[in-house]
Amino acid sequence: MIVLSKEEIAALAEPDEMMDVIEEAYRIFGAGAYFMPPRPVVEHENKTLMYMPCYTKNIIGTKILSIFPENSKLGLPSIDGVVLLNDYATGAPVAVLDGQAVTAWRTGAVGGVGIRHLSRKDCHTVGIVGAGVQGFYQAVYACAAREIHTVYVFNHSDRDLTDYLKRLKEAIADPKVEVVQCKKIEELVKASDIICTATPSAEPVLPDDRELLTGKCIIAIGSYTPQMREIPDAVWDLVDNVYIELPYACEESGDLSQPIAAGRLTQDRIVLMDQFLSSGADEEEITKKTTYFKSVGMGLFDVCVAQKLLEKAKER
Repeated sequence: MIVLSKEEIAALAEPDEMMDVIEEAYRIFGAGAYFMPPRPVVEHENKTLMYMPCYTKNIIGTKILSIFPENSKLGLPSIDGVVLLNDYATGAPVAVLDGQAVTAWRTGAVGGVGIRHLSRKDCHTVGIVGAGVQGFYQAVYACAAREIHTVYVFNHSDRDLTDYLKRLKEAIADPKVEVVQCKKIEELVKASDIICTATPSAEPVLPDDRELLTGKCIIAIGSYTPQMREIPDAVWDLVDNVYIELPYACEESGDLSQPIAAGRLTQDRIVLMDQFLSSGADEEEITKKTTYFKSVGMGLFDVCVAQKLLEKAKER
């Protein structure tokens, strides 16, 4: 059995290749060539284990997450985990991968695919709202998906971002790309062609200002419970459609469930990403307006990315 650490995954993962894997995962999803049951959750004494199994025609994968909120007092991540891959024919374990790394690289790739297809090709600036792990990888993938010359970063806390910005510039590994911290969210929104939100906020993190948001490509990945929300009401007046991964997202994310409940967003404006990618829609025409992609993730992404990483590890 192969074990892939965070460092080994970083050495194997290539953003363009990972985005191609996510697009293939959308094709698998659209064809129904998978089995992804509801994820079992086991809770005890404020300690949670979450199991995310998924079968494809080639492999079985399960992401096992541990959610321990008290870890923050110890200076440790609240969410950790592994991805277990099993042989499809025999069930034998074939690989264990660092779950944090798989999640980070695949979530970045999901955002990158959104940028590939929902942003103008002449976009050169990206704004990252939320200076955490997910925001970090959204920036890396944005620079792979478009010819970015400036990455703007805004964080709602006042923590020192010097080291974060330095590591981000090193990860992007392109001397032509500048990484700049914004002191105000309005500054970031005004300067950015593409905006990626990656926060656990319960209140919208972007200004409720139609003029500021007009013409932007918005990639939202932070809201994963009905109580969380990153996107303001102004967006619903600007976008023709909202692009999502699977119908369950409308219940899971407050960025969808809240405007649906308020009547601001209707089901006829919600488009599944796999259907959009296979539709042959005129992306150049669509991206002339404000566009919005909301991701909550799914186990199929983890399995496809983990399988690709395993194949590359074997090749090396």
